[in-house]
Amino acid sequence: MFTRLIRHGRIATILLAATALLASCGQANTSGEERDTPTSGTIRISVDETYRPLMEAEIKVFESLYKKAHIIAEYKPEADCFKDLLNDSSRLIFVTRDFNEQETGYIKEKKIAPQSMLLAWDGVALITNHSNPDTILTMDQVRKIMDGTDSTQKRQIVFDNQNSSTVRYVLDSINKGKPLPSDVMAAKTNPEVVDYVAKLKNAIGVVGVSWISDPNDSTSIEFTNKVTVVKVRADYGSEFVKPYQAYIALGSYPLKRGLFFCLKEPYGGLGSGFATFLGSYEGQMIISKFRLFPARLNVVFREANIR
Repeated sequence: MFTRLIRHGRIATILLAATALLASCGQANTSGEERDTPTSGTIRISVDETYRPLMEAEIKVFESLYKKAHIIAEYKPEADCFKDLLNDSSRLIFVTRDFNEQETGYIKEKKIAPQSMLLAWDGVALITNHSNPDTILTMDQVRKIMDGTDSTQKRQIVFDNQNSSTVRYVLDSINKGKPLPSDVMAAKTNPEVVDYVAKLKNAIGVVGVSWISDPNDSTSIEFTNKVTVVKVRADYGSEFVKPYQAYIALGSYPLKRGLFFCLKEPYGGLGSGFATFLGSYEGQMIISKFRLFPARLNVVFREANIR
């Protein structure tokens, strides 16, 4: 038995209800230059590289709907996305956390109302080599692996980047501040993590679930066949599960985090328009194809036999 999510209706998700307010109370345009609108113009955005496959698809659809809109995305570690937002290199970023208190205060000092919202729930996947028989883990075992206290098996932990959101997630949510083992490896990109694990028997990789999914196969619930996706049991759970959408939504899969947009825009421009699109029915359906669980849709669950 497997819990399959059934999308419930074509709802109108209202994101950025304050867009009109921003447009009216934001800074006036005194430069004489033509300003972008929610559906036209050109902007640069910064995106946590974990979400590159998803964001490339979202931008492609958005620009096909709005021919005068041009979004230039740069994909980089999460920490660099926030740097871009604060130093005005980007006005819109997509990351795995909301603004913190210091960031909110800094933006308000600029007389701009910071905007943010949860768009989806994401699963952090653990992947191993096919020849590694250790493919189910309890959360207690995961914690021991990630802080280096596990003595049952020698493993090579592989992340995408030392400044990535997956590293921060493990340090904050799993290790609770404890450092990672000294021999942890950074492979630079998520595809390199997958390739590295596929070649090394004792490797365990940490990646976002969208990098091991096939968005072109809407009928398949399985992941890439290049590596094995580890089943994990929550501390108070009764079963070992992979990061399927339903398990992420219900909390049965414990390695869960959010996908947020964070916006610093002094008027209702293209940043607001694109963020609104990702919260709309169309944007949320694209999110679902990449095996994230859309946070802005009403969803019901039904039991279904998977043959």
